[in-house]
Amino acid sequence: MTKKMLKFVNLEQEPPVKRSTSKRKDDFKEIYNEFITDKAKDQSSRCSQCGVPFCQIHCPLSNNIPDWLKLTAEGRLKEAYEISQSTNNMPEVCGRICPQDRLCEGNCVIEQSGHGTVTIGSIEKYITDTAWDKGWVKPLNIKKELKQSVGIIGAGPAGMACAEELRKSGYQVTIYDRYDRPGGLLIYGIPNFKLEKFVVERRTKLLKEGGIKFVQNFEVGKDKTLKELQEKHDAILISTGVYKAREIEIPGNNLKNIFPAMEFLTASNRKGLGDKVKLFDEGTLNTEGKNVVVIGGGDTAMDCVRTSIRQKAKSVKCLYRRDRENMPGSAREVGNAIEEGVEFIWLTSPKSFIGNGKVNAVEVNKMKLGEPDSSGRRRPEIENGSEYKIKADLVIKSLGFDPENLPKLFGAEDLVVSKWGTLKIDLHSMQTNLDGVFAAGDIVRGASLVVWAIRDGRDAAVQIEKYLQKKLNKNKSEKAA
Repeated sequence: MTKKMLKFVNLEQEPPVKRSTSKRKDDFKEIYNEFITDKAKDQSSRCSQCGVPFCQIHCPLSNNIPDWLKLTAEGRLKEAYEISQSTNNMPEVCGRICPQDRLCEGNCVIEQSGHGTVTIGSIEKYITDTAWDKGWVKPLNIKKELKQSVGIIGAGPAGMACAEELRKSGYQVTIYDRYDRPGGLLIYGIPNFKLEKFVVERRTKLLKEGGIKFVQNFEVGKDKTLKELQEKHDAILISTGVYKAREIEIPGNNLKNIFPAMEFLTASNRKGLGDKVKLFDEGTLNTEGKNVVVIGGGDTAMDCVRTSIRQKAKSVKCLYRRDRENMPGSAREVGNAIEEGVEFIWLTSPKSFIGNGKVNAVEVNKMKLGEPDSSGRRRPEIENGSEYKIKADLVIKSLGFDPENLPKLFGAEDLVVSKWGTLKIDLHSMQTNLDGVFAAGDIVRGASLVVWAIRDGRDAAVQIEKYLQKKLNKNKSEKAA
């Protein structure tokens, strides 16, 4: 091992080279160049193979990271891929969009020792992209078909991960989704420069080839109620995610040209997919030549500012009420945005939107950080008399997401939700208060990371299978009696 590994002492960290800022601002392609094989081997060999792998501990999926780093360093890429995909249904997605700086890489032992983290995310992406190129990624091979069926509501990462795991066991799985394409936020929320859409589409195609059925443009509550789906399937998983935009209740909120982040990002992603988008085509949701103000500090806000740059906005400003150190989004994404020309106005909060019918400015307050709040971060406080105006032709609100009223939407008023509107589940069985109805992902935990949604989907599959086996055994016993 010592010959192949432990090279962090004399081998420096070297992530994949970014394309030049001038080039990447002109298109929506991913910003990182691919690793070449030798570089991937070298960077993998920097892993210290520590006795307690904090990278794995801090990965929501508990990916066997040291194992597939060692295999990559040894040139055993097919085995590295097998290890990688054994715990992760979408390693090619996580390698691209996980905030590794807050998870595996941020907790790497050699990062803490000052040698610079192993570039885990880019190596994960390299392993899986190689597997796709080499034809190692195959559709599911079902050894025994089972009659029991599961209906999954929501074709995002939680739903697709659960579907794949259940299908491996032979269950009949149908995914219902209200959009015209599977993928959820992976398709319509995340821009191409972070996740090109062919990556999601080829994964979806693989699931279809494995026998998973997708029913698109399907709205539970309109096309069928939740109860009707329960009658059709032996178990149900609700994995809708959370899409309702949080509002900012300040004067001028009803002015035109103020949009929630998802509406803006969906329009841009649809254009990239070749769709006709009226508001974009007529210029309303196209930032070209406009002064754009984005309110928020999370990863969705970073997607909005970086998309605006690529649409040739005149200026792009991001308002955040705390400082850079206290931003909730990925530090790596903030750095990329700054490189691309986004202006961050820290310690600033909107007071009102100004305009005559359409917004033309945002009045803001300067903020200062006070005592820590319940989250542990210092509470932002308004500096009296600090108001000033920022010119804005388009304002994008990226303040987070809340759940929709699912009991009302689904025609299932007896479905119990928490005080936050998320679905209440038994934390062990992942079952809601309705028999045979399970829930996973953001609709349970609130807006979170894709990697957590995959984890929740996998966990839900385990609990659904237990439920189905128990149900089957009960039916057999009743028939025998």
